[in-house]
Amino acid sequence: MKGYWLILGEVIADEQAQADYVRLWGPVAAKYQARLVSGAGQIELVEKRTTGRVVLVEFPDLASARACLADPEYQTAATIARKASQRELLVFEGTLS
Repeated sequence: MKGYWLILGEVIADEQAQADYVRLWGPVAAKYQARLVSGAGQIELVEKRTTGRVVLVEFPDLASARACLADPEYQTAATIARKASQRELLVFEGTLS
């Protein structure tokens, strides 16, 4: 089964930090064969409190999703992402139909 990250983020508060994160994320995503499935414009937030953005990232399997999260290069990028906006990241296994 595929592995996924579901990222629930608040509205971006620091555009430069977000741009820096995107730049660092690219090579890490390629390393783990991560694929962006959906962005905020494709998901309707029906019941929310502070979530302003939803991102779904697909990996070949759960092990890849977890390894990416633990990768030091990703951890550097994640520190910058948290400067861009507050967020929650869930890791799970499943299939999209």
